[in-house]
Amino acid sequence: MAGRDQSEEEFREFVAARSAALLRTAYLLAGDWATAEDLLQTALTKTYLAWRRLGGIEAVEPYARRVLVNTSTSWWRRRWHGERPTDVLPERAGADEIERQLDRDLLWRHLRALPTRQRAVLVLRFYEDMSEAQTAALLGISTGTVKSQTSRALATLRQRMGAGRALELPP
Repeated sequence: MAGRDQSEEEFREFVAARSAALLRTAYLLAGDWATAEDLLQTALTKTYLAWRRLGGIEAVEPYARRVLVNTSTSWWRRRWHGERPTDVLPERAGADEIERQLDRDLLWRHLRALPTRQRAVLVLRFYEDMSEAQTAALLGISTGTVKSQTSRALATLRQRMGAGRALELPP
C-alpha cells in the first residue's frame, strides 16, 4: 500500500509541476482551451495508468506529450469539424444561379443538336481545352478543318441561342 501511496504522490507532484506546460501543448494541438483541457485530462489519465511501468520521472513527460499528440490525432480523425458556434453569423445573400443554369442547359441542348464532328471539335477545343493542333491530331483531320468546323458550330450556336441573349461564346 505504501508503494501505491508513493506513486500517487509522485504523480500529483508531476501534475502540479508540468500540467501548465502540458496544457499549453494541448492548446496548440487542439486550437481551443476547452478541448485542450479535455485532451490534457485524457492524457494525464492514460499517463497515470502507465505510471508504474514508465520507471523514472525522466520518462514520464515525454510519454505524456506523446499521449497528448496521439490522443489529439485520434480525436481529430473522429470528431466532426463542421459548424462552430459564433456570436455573429457571416450571412451573405446567395447569387441567383437559376438564369445561368437555364442558359447552360439551353446551350447543352443546342450543342447536342450539332453535327457530330462540330460537337466533337467544340468539346475538345473548349471543354477539354485542347489546341487546334491537338484536336486535329486526335480527330485525324487537318487544322484548317478544325478551324472551319469551330467557326460553323459557334455560328450555329449563336443563331440558335438568339441574338438577344447575352451568352458569351468564343469568337
